[in-house]
Amino acid sequence: MKPSLQLRVSQHLALTPQLQQSIRLLQLSTLELQQELSQILSDNPLLERVDDPLGDCVRLAPDGSLETARAPLPGSAESGTGPSDNGSAPGAEFDAREPEARAATDEPSAADRDAPDLGDDRAGDGAEWGGEGGRRREDGDDDEREWLQLAAGTGSLREHLMTQLRGTGCTLRDRALVTLLIEELDEGGWLVTPLDEMRASLPAELEVEPEELDAALALLQSFDPAGVGARNLSECLLLQLAGHEPGHGHRNGHANGHGGSPRGVLELARAIAREHLPLLATRDFTRLKRQLRCDDESLRAAHALIRSLDPRPGSRFGSDTAGYVVPDVVVRRTRFGWQAFLNPDVMPRLRVNEMYAQILKRNRGASGLSSQLQEARWLIKNVQQRFETILRVSQAIVERQRAFFTHGEVAMRPLILREIADQLGLHESTISRVTTQKYMLTPTGTFELKYFFGSHVSTESGGAASSTAIRALIRQLVAAEDVGAPLSDNRIAEMLGEQGIVVARRTVAKYREALRIAPVSQRKVL
Repeated sequence: MKPSLQLRVSQHLALTPQLQQSIRLLQLSTLELQQELSQILSDNPLLERVDDPLGDCVRLAPDGSLETARAPLPGSAESGTGPSDNGSAPGAEFDAREPEARAATDEPSAADRDAPDLGDDRAGDGAEWGGEGGRRREDGDDDEREWLQLAAGTGSLREHLMTQLRGTGCTLRDRALVTLLIEELDEGGWLVTPLDEMRASLPAELEVEPEELDAALALLQSFDPAGVGARNLSECLLLQLAGHEPGHGHRNGHANGHGGSPRGVLELARAIAREHLPLLATRDFTRLKRQLRCDDESLRAAHALIRSLDPRPGSRFGSDTAGYVVPDVVVRRTRFGWQAFLNPDVMPRLRVNEMYAQILKRNRGASGLSSQLQEARWLIKNVQQRFETILRVSQAIVERQRAFFTHGEVAMRPLILREIADQLGLHESTISRVTTQKYMLTPTGTFELKYFFGSHVSTESGGAASSTAIRALIRQLVAAEDVGAPLSDNRIAEMLGEQGIVVARRTVAKYREALRIAPVSQRKVL
């Protein structure tokens, strides 16, 4: 072999940096887009944001006072110090919001102009927010200043139990053992570690007797919420049923008030929680009545009492807060039919800083600023293109699913990504990026754009039904069933077949599980 030169001609797709940024921005969610823009704004001085995403939030000034009036951003029309917002290059900005929304943000309202300054000295010389009665202490120690607490989170289960423990008169040794048990509780308030295992893990010089741990557990189980410290479901229910004693302020339902049963409802519920939870879980009421020797009305009352208990009493002390979805698109009915509109609240207003652009225009040798100017213009164009693509795809979905917006889930038609891609002349992967983590606000709720796509099931007439519509029909059939004789998966499949939808029993079972509907044996009610 000897070295040689060869000339080859080939075709390949090269992704430019601008195209790579456009693809990346398209697949980001709204929150991720805001984070991405914050990072780019901090790195590129030629790019600025006209709108303030935190403009409506309550803020704390450095002196501890509240700032309620929205402060204008440097360079915006409200500050009076920056260039005019005329939309021309090089300071052109991207703002696709409606004219009414633009006018509302570009001009300060009368309430903003006349808003009082809450940080003044109306409360007296040296007044400050925070401290006792909203007054400021005369000392100037910032470390000891009592700042205003805007929001307080729900206390954890551990804090709630430790507060009760400090109110008891137990010894330091008992308090240490109860604290050890509290640390072993899970989020639901159950004791997940056996006492023998906990005792074995303690240092031998402590010499903790089993009776001491039992006493500490009994003290913990007497705390609020009832059922905390339980080691299994049976014990958790029994601890809560103990609070239904006549001396605890709860009415004890006896036989005379519940169908003439020879046993009280409370004792019946205790017997079920102690020995017969598996039968109750499988809804085997016939065996329950035979083993407990009670009638239907007493068993029904005991069942209702057990259902009123909380199997995870510590879960309500969780610190997790609910997450709210901000829709990217809003669907409204107009005189032209259902139309999709971009949500102006999630659309950033970006522009090139005109002062830096003019400096760069006079000094063309600044190569670093030239690249940042080009990047700023790319970003503005790509952000605008991102929202335009989302709007196009959303409107195409609305046109295909008009029956859904009018009649609900039962009218959902089958739809795949390729149909929208062919209609808009886009690639299927682009449609997938657009519909992931993008949400649409409709009159029936907020849905991810992927929700409107689903597989199809053939019908007897030769058409197709959407899987979403079939799930809605299954939900309707189960909601209207006789609770004494619930519908089986076979019966649901037969009823769907009577409506012309051919569905196998295993498909019904799969859809039912996706809807979190219990099987027929667990839906039966006495």
